[in-house]
Amino acid sequence: MLVSFEGSTLVDWTVYAKARSELGAGFVRILGYFREDGVKSVAAIEAAMRAQSAAAMVIPAHTLKGEARQFGAEPLAALAEAIETIARDCVETRDTPDDALQHVVTLRSLFEQTLTLLDREANPLAERRPATGGFGRRTPTTFGQR
Repeated sequence: MLVSFEGSTLVDWTVYAKARSELGAGFVRILGYFREDGVKSVAAIEAAMRAQSAAAMVIPAHTLKGEARQFGAEPLAALAEAIETIARDCVETRDTPDDALQHVVTLRSLFEQTLTLLDREANPLAERRPATGGFGRRTPTTFGQR
């Protein structure tokens, strides 16, 4: 099952704006760390699921949860927290993390959707620049035409 969220619900823009304000000039760098860490965490969680290793899920899920919350990505944080909780319970009971499977299947898509929104908001000009024409520009014409 592929879970799709409305863009407005993937990120709490108030939390995002607060993080952006507090981090100041370091915001884009920290967002880059979130991207890098998130890619690694998602891959580690997926690998742990394939290996049926609950213990190997705990730290990457915990890391992803905290970093997602820092940027207001609450649905992603909640999903990572659910995976972390299941994994911790499985470690305690010495069980396999089968109950986490549906969450893990959903994780990559949600991470990518969330990251797209965060990146777009961090660099709005890159996404909103018109392909041709635009304010103060003439629409391209062929040579010799006006």
